[in-house]
Amino acid sequence: MNETNATNNKNCTDCSAKENKDMCDEYCVHKDNVNAAEHETPPLDTLNSLAELFKMFGDSTRIRIMCALFGRELCVCDICELLNMGQSAVSHQLRLLRTASLVKVRREGKSAYYSLDDEHIHIIFKLGLEHIQEQKTKGGRL
Repeated sequence: MNETNATNNKNCTDCSAKENKDMCDEYCVHKDNVNAAEHETPPLDTLNSLAELFKMFGDSTRIRIMCALFGRELCVCDICELLNMGQSAVSHQLRLLRTASLVKVRREGKSAYYSLDDEHIHIIFKLGLEHIQEQKTKGGRL
């Protein structure tokens, strides 16, 4: 611990910064909170997998594909038409979504039909959308 942190490591009563809202005015550690957070945090490999899952939601094309698949199965040609994109580009995004277990494919003859892998994907999407809409009504930035 450096000298500054050692000097500032006191029991604080108010960690709200006045000039920089993202920092405490003085350095203090609330051991009970730190221990509880450490105990409740999943293992790092699980958090890494979660980060990879959320990366799949970080592309507007993939979001549009997942949204189109809510409650229905679509063939790749239908998705291409809906997104006004070529089959190669759509196929690439579908492959990423399938690898992440967000969509599943069913082949019928020469056609490939996609649907959401399970209800969790719809729930994640719906919660994210609700968050965005709440922030917009509060005047928040997203």
